[in-house]
Amino acid sequence: MLKNKNSLLLLIPLVVFSWLRCSPAVNDSGEQLYVQHCASCHMEDGRGLKRLIPPLANADYLVKHRQDLACIMKHGQEGNITVNGLHYQQKMPGAEDLTPDQITNLLNFVQTNFGNNNERFTIPEVSALLDACAAHNH
Repeated sequence: MLKNKNSLLLLIPLVVFSWLRCSPAVNDSGEQLYVQHCASCHMEDGRGLKRLIPPLANADYLVKHRQDLACIMKHGQEGNITVNGLHYQQKMPGAEDLTPDQITNLLNFVQTNFGNNNERFTIPEVSALLDACAAHNH
């Protein structure tokens, strides 16, 4: 009996460690996705790059264009946009390989960091926005 208790005690940390390593919420966290897909242009602090790349930090665009953010993230954006009163025309590539839950994590990271205190997204909301975007683009 004692051997089984010891085995169980050794097994619990292994199970917890395995769950943490495999959990999409941990492996695909918004911060990791931001570093991987966004920071090289929008900078690690979300301030953008002078007059070339718009900021995400304290960005009014995130509130004014909330319904467009999932589509922009997935498919990119071209043309003139205005962020905090400044105009930007740099093309933004999309991250077509991101899943709706990854986009949700990434959006929520941006929405709640860099001085932003915006409403969070849900996975069903992002999925619906992406479906509407796909229908509009075809």
